[in-house]
Parts: sequence; C-alpha cells; structure tokens
Amino acid sequence: MTPKSIFKKSRPNVSGASIVDADFQLGESIGVCCEAEDLRDAPIGLPELSEIDVVRHFTNLSRQAHGVDNGPYPLGSCTMKYNPKRNDKLAMLDGFGKVHPYQPSDSMPGVWSMLWNLQTAIAEITGMDAVTLQPAAGAHGEFTGLLVMKKHFEKLGQTNRKVILIPDTAHGTNPASAAMCGFTCKIIATNSKGLMDLDAFEAHLDENVAGLMITNPSTLGLFEENIEHIAKRIHDNGSLLYYDGANLNAIMGLIRPGDMGFDIIHINTHKTLSTPHGGGGPGAGPCGVKAFLEPYLPTPVVRPIDGVPAPDCNRPESVGKVKMHFGHVEVLVRAYCYILANGAIGLKTATENAVLNANYMKHQLADLLPAAFPQNCMHECLLHGGSLKVRGADFVKRLIDFGVHPPTLVGAGCVHFAEEFDEAMLIEPTETESIESLDFVIEQFRKVAREAAVAPYMIETAPHSASTAKIIHNEAVWMSIYDPND
Repeated sequence: MTPKSIFKKSRPNVSGASIVDADFQLGESIGVCCEAEDLRDAPIGLPELSEIDVVRHFTNLSRQAHGVDNGPYPLGSCTMKYNPKRNDKLAMLDGFGKVHPYQPSDSMPGVWSMLWNLQTAIAEITGMDAVTLQPAAGAHGEFTGLLVMKKHFEKLGQTNRKVILIPDTAHGTNPASAAMCGFTCKIIATNSKGLMDLDAFEAHLDENVAGLMITNPSTLGLFEENIEHIAKRIHDNGSLLYYDGANLNAIMGLIRPGDMGFDIIHINTHKTLSTPHGGGGPGAGPCGVKAFLEPYLPTPVVRPIDGVPAPDCNRPESVGKVKMHFGHVEVLVRAYCYILANGAIGLKTATENAVLNANYMKHQLADLLPAAFPQNCMHECLLHGGSLKVRGADFVKRLIDFGVHPPTLVGAGCVHFAEEFDEAMLIEPTETESIESLDFVIEQFRKVAREAAVAPYMIETAPHSASTAKIIHNEAVWMSIYDPND
C-alpha cells in the first residue's frame, strides 16, 4: 500500500513545537527580531503535524530508499563509496559547523589553514600547481576549468579557439559545461579497443581547437594508453588538455594527471575522497591548474599571506567568483579528513582495491555478462547484457528486491555510446566493498538471471519492494513519488 503523503496526514491546529509557559509572551519575543509588518498574517499551506509525526514520516520514507549505508551500490560512473561517519562528526566541529562566512577573516585561521592544506594535498595528488576549492560539484568544476581555459586564450588574443574536442565516452556534463562557456563541441569516436580513435582526433585538430576534455580512465573503465601522444599533439597545436577527474579514484596514488600532460583538472570529491554525493550533498568539485593558468582561478584563493594562510581577493586577472563565500566548506572538511586518515599509502591502497574489485566482478560474471572489452578494466567494468532473457532495464530493477542497487544501464540514456552497448551494464563496486559483499552482489545477479529464465514476468514487473518505480536517465534508480494533491 502506498503511504499517505505528508499533506494527507495533516491535522488542523497541530504543531511541531509548542510553548506552555503562560508567562512567555510569544508575540513580544518575535518582535525583538523583526518588525510587526514583516510577520506573515496568513498560513502558507504547510502541513500541520506534530514533531513525532514528521520524524516517523520521513524515517519510514528513508527505509524505502537504497543507499550505500544499507547495501551494495555498484553504480558505474557515479561511484558511491562509503562515507566514514567520523568525517561527518569532524565536519560538525564548532570551528567549521558554526563559523559564519561574513565574520571577520582574521577570526577564522583554522578554516584557512584547513583549506590551504587541502589545496596543497589535492595539488600533490593530481600533479597540479594551484587549486581552487570554490566549485560546488563536479560539473561546476568543469565549468570553472573551462572558464579558465577561455580566459587564457582571450589573454593571448586567440579568440578563434572556440572548439572543445570530447570523446564519445565522456560524461554528458562535459559538452554541457563547454556549451555554457560558449564553446562548440566536436565528438571524437571510440575505436574497437574502447580507446579514443586517433585518426578521428587528428581530423578534428586545427587552429580553432581550444582544448580536449578527456576522462582517463574513460567511462568504459579503460585507461587511455595513448595519453602521452595525445598530450603532445594537443600542445603542439597550441591547445590545452583538460582532465575530467570523475575517475581519478582509479589512478590516485599510482599516477598523476599533471604528469600525463594535463593542464587543467577538476575532481569529484564524492568519487575520489568519499564526501556526500548529489542529493546527499551539497558536493564539491575542486579545480586545479598548471602555474601559467593560476592567475585566472576564481577569487578569492586561499594562500599564505605574510606566512599565514588567508583568502586572497586581489586577483585582477581572475575569472571572478563562481560560488558564494568559499565553497562547501563542510564537504571539503570531509575530503581533508579522508586524505589525512589514509595518507599516501592508504590512498594508493584504496585505488588498488577499487581496480581489483572491478576486475573480480568482471571475471566472476564473465559467463553470464561477457565483458565489452577483453583487456583488464580499471575501477569499473562494462558488461554486455545481450544474453539475458529479459531487457536490461528490467533486470537491473529486479536487483532492488534483493538488496542491491542497480548498476548503470548504458542504453537507458548514455547517448554518446554506440548502439552495440544498448543492453550493457556499467558496474563499479568501489574499494569499500569486501569480497563477501562482492560475492553477495554476484549471487544476486545470478539469482535474477535464473529467475529470468523461468519467470520473466517477475523481472518485467520489478521492483516489487517499492510502491512506485521508474527509470531515470541512464541510471536504473527507483524512487517513491507522493503527490500532495492525491
């Protein structure tokens, strides 16, 4: 039975908070904070419930959702790793949780020191020379990096460079961010090995190209073997190389994008450094650059001033501010804590385990879901679902009933991918899943496959544990929908 919406549970004159002290003058107390004419004189249509009603309503709804805290989450490309709860606690320390962005700058030395240390750590991890922590998410980091690229060519007087080259395996945010910055996108095809087609790349490389945006490893889970050659050709052309850091968690501690030849990078802290993701956010998408691009980073940038970290607002060549205040500081605290807790050896081990886990699942499911490409994958694997007796979209929905979040179904919306991948699944277990957890996920895949062979209607009508389900974009995600007008 579908639960009632919170509006249906509303009861007249019920309140979540009440004061029973007869001597407490509510009206006078409110008047201290604001003028009488500023007070509302009519209700705004909120439901009327007690505090316990509200708590129970949303707690019950949360039990119908699947998250990394209550089960495996092998969502390819979008990497949902476990977020250590100690980092949540540390982010709520008074010096971070209760600081106000408008209080005097010299009253927040701890915040500036933390941000500077995090910038330094990210620069070291990525091989960049300078980092801004302002961007609010991965795509926002892309937008920021592309603004820096645009500013660079404007300063050189090369206003003809309006083209961004993007492989067809890129995240959909790449062309969207480029378009928002005024660039035209040209898509580069993938060859039979799952790598960027070098002939197609050369055919598009001319004096109008500002840069190439590339994810390495790609969304196919494969490392771009020709990256040094690509970097040389881009730089010989006077263009810049942009690293989409969505999959940095596959190489962190092993190799740095800056050492591959990249000029600009953004990282997704939720993918690489275990911070909250999207709807669990807010997020963060730090952007790093080589030294020659540093003057263009958003203002303010935290850097040592007279030997003490502080915000530097005197940046005449900056692209400007891309986020109010100093970014999502509490998210950044979590990222910093993750780096400190793991250290260099721990971050490298996390990467190695992420790659190991993906290859383990690829091998264990090979007879059921053959790999799209024969070589070892990196952090995620792309598996064909064409041998299944049901549609891939139905198959992955049925996994929900067995306690596993669906993997990314490529054919449900990755428009750049070739039609041959229409029934393919992108699976990323991350490093935080144990071998016991991986074996559990593998068994659920097999259980659904066995069921599909004898009772396909059970798959086609899944999920059965959710009141309402739908496929959203390219991710098989279910969500309960409650219309307040029902």
